[in-house]
Amino acid sequence: MASSTSFKDRNLLAVIGDEGLHCIRTISETQVSTIEAAFQEYTERKDIAILLINQHIAEKIRPTVDKYQQAFPALLEIPSKDHPYDPSKDSVLKRVQKLFGE
Repeated sequence: MASSTSFKDRNLLAVIGDEGLHCIRTISETQVSTIEAAFQEYTERKDIAILLINQHIAEKIRPTVDKYQQAFPALLEIPSKDHPYDPSKDSVLKRVQKLFGE
């Protein structure tokens, strides 16, 4: 019998962020395909509970972010020091507003 991953096995936090998060290279140097690959890797892992992504980086792969609808890992768009948070761009917030008819 194949073992399934339980929620208790999800104990890691992953971040796709910019230089403000002490990344090795700045996001401006990172190709969109690399960002997409990191997003796919993190959202498929069974040990990650939460994926944080800087909103301005999420904008670079917006179609992929908007398609993501899994409960785990939970996806949260966050501001960076140089890019303030814009609620109108947050895919999760848009889905919540749609559910409540806003």
